[in-house]
Amino acid sequence: MATPKQWLEGARPRTLPNAIAPVVVGVGAVRDLGDVVWWKAVLALLVAVAFIIGVNFANDYSDGIRGTDDDRVGPMRLVGSGAASPGAVKRAAFACFAVGAVCGLVLAISTAWWLVAVGAICIAGAWFYTGGSKPYGYIGLGEIAVFVFFGLVAVLGTQYVVGDLVDWVGLLCAIAIGSISSAVLVVNNLRDIPTDTESGKVTLAVRLGDKRTRIFFGALLVVPLVVSVVLVLATPWALLGLLAAPLVWMALKPVRAGAVGPGLIPSLGGTGQAMLLWAVLTAVGLVVG
Repeated sequence: MATPKQWLEGARPRTLPNAIAPVVVGVGAVRDLGDVVWWKAVLALLVAVAFIIGVNFANDYSDGIRGTDDDRVGPMRLVGSGAASPGAVKRAAFACFAVGAVCGLVLAISTAWWLVAVGAICIAGAWFYTGGSKPYGYIGLGEIAVFVFFGLVAVLGTQYVVGDLVDWVGLLCAIAIGSISSAVLVVNNLRDIPTDTESGKVTLAVRLGDKRTRIFFGALLVVPLVVSVVLVLATPWALLGLLAAPLVWMALKPVRAGAVGPGLIPSLGGTGQAMLLWAVLTAVGLVVG
């Protein structure tokens, strides 16, 4: 039986900024907080958090039973380490998906029924990332999925359900969050190139190779800062997002320095912190402006 601490590690709390940041900036993109339905914002946050924990457990299960995690560098994997049975981790994943689905159903009933289809697609995308007979995460499509689900869908979906609004400001924020959220996966897969290559997991990092993956990571980190400048068209206060630049630089440093294996773990946490700070600062700037 895995301990509570091991379950917490298996949930990969360092990935929570990927769920929190899009909701924060999605609310900020409404710009007039008087138009925000706050109980819907809370439900949107619960959906995002439940889904990202669910996908983390789903990945743990699917990679574990395939043997991909037998020799893994980085956060603990429950199945790969033998701390928890595959069945228990699979049930935990679907329990999280169920929590997210219930919260999402309430949002759909009170907003628009077509959101049920969006939620179903999100759950399917979470499961088949590493699950099923032909997981798309094993052919280099993981970053695209992260950009779509934790960028476009999460930010624009939040903006829509809490403020009945989708506009160019929300779209730019979605592109920014999608890019930096994808960067988290890129640096994770950069760290795992040797083990993924050996296990037959052909991620985008494996396809690009070490050098080009590092360049791609840096390019993704720059996108939110560029968006902050473009958002000046909405309000000069959007430049507050540039205050996240020092954290962006700290996340980039190990990658630029050629760090490998455990040396890349600080970039994982640093990228998440930079994403969350950018989201908060941008949301404040948009609201103040």
